Amino acid sequence: MLRDAAPADAVFTLELRTNTQKNLHLSRTSPDIELQTRWLNAYADSTDQAYFVIESKDGNQLGTVRLYDPQGSSFCWGSWILKDGAPAQAAIESALMVYAYAIDSLGFHAAHFDVRQGNERVWRFHERFGAVRTSETENDFLYCIDAASIEKSRQRYHKYLPHPLIIET
Repeated sequence: MLRDAAPADAVFTLELRTNTQKNLHLSRTSPDIELQTRWLNAYADSTDQAYFVIESKDGNQLGTVRLYDPQGSSFCWGSWILKDGAPAQAAIESALMVYAYAIDSLGFHAAHFDVRQGNERVWRFHERFGAVRTSETENDFLYCIDAASIEKSRQRYHKYLPHPLIIET
């Protein structure tokens, strides 16, 4: 399940973003809980992004993911972090939920995103999912994935998409 992040999630999101094992490939985040709470308060008023807490069916927090930077029919996603001990299928389930929400609920037809070059596990995941590397910067690989590739992966991995799909905004 994806649940809209709220200021009450500041401790959880900050723990993920400042975890030295998890934040190797993320933009730096201040360890100040007050700054995280203020960011979540500001997020609540924004209309150009969605920041979710990924939860299990029984409400256990598993991670976070964010949709942002809409460009025409394409959206960007990132801030995708799963906590240690999350079920093995949490990555594929959360990716499928992101695409289902973005396409079925928001009307997007493609995605664009970047992955740190050193984050091989994640960029390989995206490439297996059908993303195409379009270019690179000094630190990142840039990707896009079109509607046909997303749909192909949704069909291929359909058993991992939770039914019903629950998105609490």
